Amino acid sequence: MTMNYHILGGTGIEVSAYCLGTMMFGAAGNPDHDMCIQIIRTALDRGINFVDTADMYSDGESEQIIDAYWVADRRALLRFRTEQPPYSLLARGIESSVLPICQQLGMGVLTWSPLAWGFLSGRYREARNIDLTVGRPALAPHRFDPALPGNAEKFQAVERLTELAASAGCSLPELAVAFPMAHPAVTSVIIGPRTMQQLQDLLDGASLALKDDILDQIDQIVPPGTNLYKPDEAWSLPALADPARRRRPFAERAAA
Repeated sequence: MTMNYHILGGTGIEVSAYCLGTMMFGAAGNPDHDMCIQIIRTALDRGINFVDTADMYSDGESEQIIDAYWVADRRALLRFRTEQPPYSLLARGIESSVLPICQQLGMGVLTWSPLAWGFLSGRYREARNIDLTVGRPALAPHRFDPALPGNAEKFQAVERLTELAASAGCSLPELAVAFPMAHPAVTSVIIGPRTMQQLQDLLDGASLALKDDILDQIDQIVPPGTNLYKPDEAWSLPALADPARRRRPFAERAAA
C-alpha cells in the first residue's frame, strides 16, 4: 500500500490520508496497553503521521497509552484533535452543506466513523444472528437490532454494498474507508482499529481509489445527502444543548 498525504486546509500541515483514531484504546475497546502501543508503532511505520485522541476516550486511558508510547519511542507524533464531522457510506448528510462550504472556504476536513460505528465492518449482516449483548451492539442495541423497522434499510444497504465491494475486488471496510477519501473536500479519514488485524486490514486498502462507476453504484444504493445511520447520537455539539451559547453575541461567547 502507498499512503497519500494532503495539506490540511490553509494550515500548511501535511497529514496522512488516514489518521489513527484511538477511541478503542483502553477499557472501551482494547485494555491491553502494550498491544495498543504496538498499533501506534505499526501505524506510524506504515505512513500514518498523526493521531486523534480525546479525554473522553476510556475516561482518559487512551491518552495515557499515547503518552506511554511517546515516552518509550520519542518519535515525531502530531497529536491532533479538532471537531470532525461524521461521514460514511450510510451517513452522508454532510454532503449537502458542510463539505461544499469547507471546499469553498479552503478548510481542511477530517471525518470520523467511516465504518458507521461498525455497521460497515462486515460483521453485522442481515442474514446472520446478531448478538446484542457483546461488542458494539451491547453499547447501543437499538442501532443493530434487526427487529427494529428503522434498521431494515441499513441492513439492506449493507448487503448491496458488500456485493459491490466484492465486484470491485475489495472488502467492505476497504470500500467504506475509501469512499470519504473520494470526496475532494475531505483531507483525511480517521480509522479506529481495536486490534492489530483491524489496522492491517484497513491499511492494506490505503491506496484504494474508487472509480466513477463504483461511486455511481454507491449513489444508487445510498443517494447523496441522505442518512440511513444517525451518527450524531454518539456525540452532541455542546453549543446545541445550551440555548445561551446559540444566542449570545460572539464576543460574549468567547469570553465565557
